Amino acid sequence: MLAALITLGDPGRLTGGYLFHRRIAELAPAHNARLEFVSVPERPFPIGIADGSRVLATATRIGADALVLDSIAAAFLGPWLTIRAPTRPLLGMLHQPPGGIDHSPLRTKLQAALDRLAYRRTRLLMAASESLAIDLRHLGYASDRVAVVPPGRDVAAATGPHPDDLRRGRAASCLAVGNWVERKGILSLLDAFARLDSGLATLHLVGDDRVDAAYGRRVRQRLNQRDLQGRVEVHGPRSLEEVAAFYAAADVFVLPSLKEPYGTVYGEAMAFGLPVVGWRAGNLPFLAEHEREGLLAEPGDLVELAEAMRRLAADASLRQRLGAAARERALRRPTWHEVAGLFFEHVREAAHG
Repeated sequence: MLAALITLGDPGRLTGGYLFHRRIAELAPAHNARLEFVSVPERPFPIGIADGSRVLATATRIGADALVLDSIAAAFLGPWLTIRAPTRPLLGMLHQPPGGIDHSPLRTKLQAALDRLAYRRTRLLMAASESLAIDLRHLGYASDRVAVVPPGRDVAAATGPHPDDLRRGRAASCLAVGNWVERKGILSLLDAFARLDSGLATLHLVGDDRVDAAYGRRVRQRLNQRDLQGRVEVHGPRSLEEVAAFYAAADVFVLPSLKEPYGTVYGEAMAFGLPVVGWRAGNLPFLAEHEREGLLAEPGDLVELAEAMRRLAADASLRQRLGAAARERALRRPTWHEVAGLFFEHVREAAHG
């Protein structure tokens, strides 16, 4: 079976949705399937709508049995799908709610309307998390038109070389994996971490620091302030195998992200036995329970966030207890191979239904 996935721009980018699709494509042969990418050229919104008809025709012309529309590209096809129904079964693969999560209020409102136009033509909306599926149902989508297809728990087929001791002579190491964009909360993390005793923990930042140039400059300015000197190490973007090695070497995972439709990195860290710290927001409360698999703080409460990191850094037995519970819960979630099987099961049902 051949499915065409319609996405936006370069599918090789290192962000959650793109990584999700590449993992599914890599595993497709094991499920007697193939996933081909067809991209809407990345142009300023909403100019890309002009490319929607051509992209839709290309996805159909390659002989796909079904079309899968990435939520990041849905708005650009919405008007065209309203004019003409697709000649192949269409499904949505949603990593964000209608309107997206990183835009201005005006763009969010306009994009949400365009997204909904596209989703009217879909036979099924595959949501990347239970929290997102709940949001879709609250927006009026029938339960039988929404299915949860989450990321897999495993990071990579193999773990890269073990990094040097991440504690750097301190009691514990804290790890954050996330690109430097505002919703990931890197600045909040740094402000909270600065409240810890300087000898308690070392913080490691893994992720692309060039995604948002303006935000990246603000993060670097904060890193250069005296209260963080010598306490935070920046590692930049890393391969999946290298990220796995960081999980294996760290003591605590922390990421105070406000808008995380799934939060793949939380699940990955938990599978490595790391207690997780973050805001009680987005999908994290669906992945980890406060005082059971991690410590969750009220959004924006830097004192509570700092206290969560302090407790875990200072108490090895607490880390071990929460980490063991995190691993146990994470291992009940599907692997990437199982996720790919679920994905193609839904696509086949749409193609032959």
